Amino acid sequence: MGDLLDVAISFFKEDNWSFTQLEDQPILKLSFQGESGQWSCYAQAREEQAQFLFYSMCPVKAVEDRRTAVAEFLTRANYGLFIGNFELDFSDGEIRYKTSIDVEGSQLSPALVKPLVYANVLMMDRYLPGIMSVIYGSIPPAEAVAKAEGTAD
Repeated sequence: MGDLLDVAISFFKEDNWSFTQLEDQPILKLSFQGESGQWSCYAQAREEQAQFLFYSMCPVKAVEDRRTAVAEFLTRANYGLFIGNFELDFSDGEIRYKTSIDVEGSQLSPALVKPLVYANVLMMDRYLPGIMSVIYGSIPPAEAVAKAEGTAD
């Protein structure tokens, strides 16, 4: 398909990740098992834009009546994150963590893919218990973020 996708495939093969390529698309589907759960991931190559994106998909969606609380949690979590960010689709409750790189004028390499992938899955793993606690209404968003970040009283 293209150079960016080839580099991503090379990285995932070298790092022993199982993946499938979505038919006729420059997107790989992967699975990750963390300490907090298991979820799907997607690696996307945007060749024309010279961009590589990696997503961790939260294994549950935020139900409509909890989306505002989840949005508060994700906004609080995003503040201070250096690599990547959480996203919430208000229309269906999908939650994901995104890391990306623009390599225009340069080249993507496995050494650049690795920190994007691992920063991504580690952040989803770190914040997933808090996301779940907010979705199921057991902890207020600010408290859930403080707990995830180890700053709770």
